[in-house]
Amino acid sequence: MDGRRRNPYELTDESPVYVISIAAQLSGLHPQTLRQYDRLGLVSPDRTAGRGRRYSARDIELLRTVQQLSQDEGINLAGIKRIIELEHQVAALQQRVAELSAAVDGAAQAMQQREAQVHASYRRDLVPYQDVQQTSALVVWRPKRPKD
Repeated sequence: MDGRRRNPYELTDESPVYVISIAAQLSGLHPQTLRQYDRLGLVSPDRTAGRGRRYSARDIELLRTVQQLSQDEGINLAGIKRIIELEHQVAALQQRVAELSAAVDGAAQAMQQREAQVHASYRRDLVPYQDVQQTSALVVWRPKRPKD
């Protein structure tokens, strides 16, 4: 969540609102197929206190995807389950990359601020050291004589 309190009556794509008969109609599948997909772990709807299944809009979209992969692509259910697991893993990794990227950006910004503070604290009366090339020239200093 984003830290705010969510309205309990607000419907989202993850809100479990559809009973199995409606989910079957919306997905174009038989209710028994939905039960089998649940047993296999392909689509796991939320449960009510009485153990009844409640499907969300996201679950119905996943049911349609499973059906499409099975019917149109010829992928078996075990393969579909593996595809779904890998897609979840990719989504989790993308989320983690985004979190780490934000942390790196924050650290870089903090480092730049600290560097600016250090530069601002330099004494302005100091002259930066510049390496002078060594020569073999000999300079003789003679004090000026006072004029008589």
